[in-house]
Amino acid sequence: MIYTVTFNPSLDYIVAVDDFKLGLTNRASSELMLPGGKGINVSIVLQNLGIDSTALGFTAGFVGDEITRRLLELGVHVDFIPIPKGNSRINVKLRSIDGTEINGLGPEIGEREAALLMERLDTLTQGDILFLAGSIPASMPDDIYSVIMRRLAGRGVVIVVDASRDLLVKVLEYHPFLVKPNHHELGEIFGVTLHSREEVVPYGLRLREMGAQNVLISMAGEGAVLVAGDGSVWQEPAPAGKLINGVGAGDSMVAGFVAGWMERQDYEHAFRMGIAAGSASAFSESLCTKAEVLALYAGLAQ
Repeated sequence: MIYTVTFNPSLDYIVAVDDFKLGLTNRASSELMLPGGKGINVSIVLQNLGIDSTALGFTAGFVGDEITRRLLELGVHVDFIPIPKGNSRINVKLRSIDGTEINGLGPEIGEREAALLMERLDTLTQGDILFLAGSIPASMPDDIYSVIMRRLAGRGVVIVVDASRDLLVKVLEYHPFLVKPNHHELGEIFGVTLHSREEVVPYGLRLREMGAQNVLISMAGEGAVLVAGDGSVWQEPAPAGKLINGVGAGDSMVAGFVAGWMERQDYEHAFRMGIAAGSASAFSESLCTKAEVLALYAGLAQ
C-alpha cells in the first residue's frame, strides 16, 4: 500500500487577477479551489495514474471537512486525524503574479494527535511506500521526519522525502529511497547558486554520498536531473509547453517517478514518467491526468 503524509493540508484558492493593483479592490478573472499540500498532491496524481494511496495527516474545522470531501470525490482514500480546535489552512495563490501566495497557519497539533499518527505509521510493513512531503507546522518538532524514519527502520518500508534544507538533510542517514529537492533547495543545502543541469549533478552525487538512494532534482523550465541508485545520471530538458499553473508540479514529478518505478523498476522509464507528470501539471489548470502524462511521455521517449 502507498501512504502519503501531509502535516498541514490546505484548501488552495488559486485566483487570477488581471492588472493587480495594491491598495485597491481587485476582481478575479478566474478562480479554482483544490485540496492542497504536497502529500495530498502526490495522492491525487497517483489516483489520476490509476494507483491507490491513502492520505494521512491532520485536518480541522469546516476547511478540513471540505478537504476530505473533495479528496473522496477524486477517489483518494483518506485517514486524517481530526484536530478539535481551529481550522485547516486556506492558501491563496495569485496565478497572475507568479510565485505570489498567502499561506494560512493551520491548527496546532497536540501530542495526542501526533501519537495517533505514529500509531497509524506503525502498521506499515515490508513493501509499503510512504511519502513524507512538505513543511512541518510550528507545533511539531522539526525533526519529525527523522523520528518517523528511525521508527520505521528495518521494516522494509520504501520512503520518499520531498522537503527542503534541514528537514531533508536530517533524514539522509536513514537512506530514503528517493529525495527530491529542486535546484534552489539543493543550492541552499550546500551554499551555492545552481542554474544548469550540469551544475547540479555534483551536488546530487553528494546527497547520495550522504545517504539518499536516489536523488531527483527538479529545475522548472530547465528540466530535471536524476542521480540514480545504480550510479547512473540522467538529464532531460523540460518538454515544450505553456506554463499555466506551477502549483503541484514538483509533487507530480515525485508521483510520476514512483509510478514509473513501480511499473518497470527501470530508471529511464521512471525518470521520464516523473518529468512528464511534472510538466503535464505545469501545463494544466489543475493536477495532471493520465492522458496528459502519457502524451508528454511519448514525446520524451522519441
